[in-house]
Amino acid sequence: MDISDGGHGPPEVAPRPKGRGVLALVFSGAIIGGLLSALVVGGAFVALYGLPGGDAVTAPEPTTAPEQAPAPPVASVEVDGEDLTFAEYVAAKVTPSVVSIAVERSVFDPFTGRSVTQRTGNGSGVIIRADGHVLTNDHVIADADRLFVTIGIDELPATVVGRDPSSDLAVIKVERTGLPVAELGSSADLRVGQPVVAIGSPFGLDKTVTSGIVSALGRTSFAESAEAQLTAYTSLIQTDAAINPGNSGGALADAEGRVVGINTLIQSPSGAVGAPQSAGIGFAIPIDYARQIAGELIETGRAAHPYMGVGTVSITRAISREYGMPVDAGAFVQEVQPESPAERAGIERGDIIVRIAGTTIRGTEDVFAAVRSERIGAVVEVVVVRGDEERTLSVTLGSDADRR
Repeated sequence: MDISDGGHGPPEVAPRPKGRGVLALVFSGAIIGGLLSALVVGGAFVALYGLPGGDAVTAPEPTTAPEQAPAPPVASVEVDGEDLTFAEYVAAKVTPSVVSIAVERSVFDPFTGRSVTQRTGNGSGVIIRADGHVLTNDHVIADADRLFVTIGIDELPATVVGRDPSSDLAVIKVERTGLPVAELGSSADLRVGQPVVAIGSPFGLDKTVTSGIVSALGRTSFAESAEAQLTAYTSLIQTDAAINPGNSGGALADAEGRVVGINTLIQSPSGAVGAPQSAGIGFAIPIDYARQIAGELIETGRAAHPYMGVGTVSITRAISREYGMPVDAGAFVQEVQPESPAERAGIERGDIIVRIAGTTIRGTEDVFAAVRSERIGAVVEVVVVRGDEERTLSVTLGSDADRR
């Protein structure tokens, strides 16, 4: 998926059904799939199985979905829907609450030998509080030295309130009050096939409106953030409403003009060469999750996610045969972090995780997604294969904030 923010295009992702601007599905940023070298992976298998190394992908197990916080104030924009199509109604109601975000960076000018400021990208954002708080994607603002938000005809400087690269969400703020606040709906009640409208600034084209439907629900993807952290996109909303670089952080709204998602990723056929190109498949972070993360960022400047404390390697059939493993798929536990929920529950290095909370685990990504779909403090059953024996362990998920 490509990041859809002009110079910061949406990240590209290869979503899995469960499953700066908008991220693209091809993941210019880097889809999960090469987080540990084959040498390290092979070493782990050799240590525990006494066999030569094999190719596998390792990723630190994730850390998520916090409880839903109270919704911010509803939109201050009133629209008479009579004689309007649904798209016209939504555009009139939501557009005033969607802003364009310009990113500036200081770069070295070799001709003058001085540092100069350049605009390097753009994205979108949604006004969630009348006092100037704006919700957007983290990848939109990640490498910015200065931020500017266009509201109406005014361009205002903005400051970062809080960032959460792990969920690709961020909150910024402008010094202005009385702003038109978007009405936040609920993503829990979305249905495949219902109409939606995407609003943002693709390629810097302010207040662009496109319409489509909810194409699918529950998509999951992973990417590496600018800080080399793992970003987990779980329960994504898939839509065929046109989303392009620059749309990232903008609104996906239902037919009633309620924001149900934050546009984030696009499916792109272009890969790493050239600019991301939309393939008519876009993805949005569900607003129920985004609302909670935004509330935490505003309150504390950071967000917390469920955490189990294992580093795993995906097991494929080829790896299983090479090492004589008892299962054809699962997540091989390469590391158990000291004093983590996993260690306290009795998970050991060399265990193979095959189920978490009833969800079948076929690899590292499934571990991440399963943990992220739970709440901090939740007690989940983790089924592991140890030797030739299957064991069920109860893990009380902790908070990744405790590790910082």
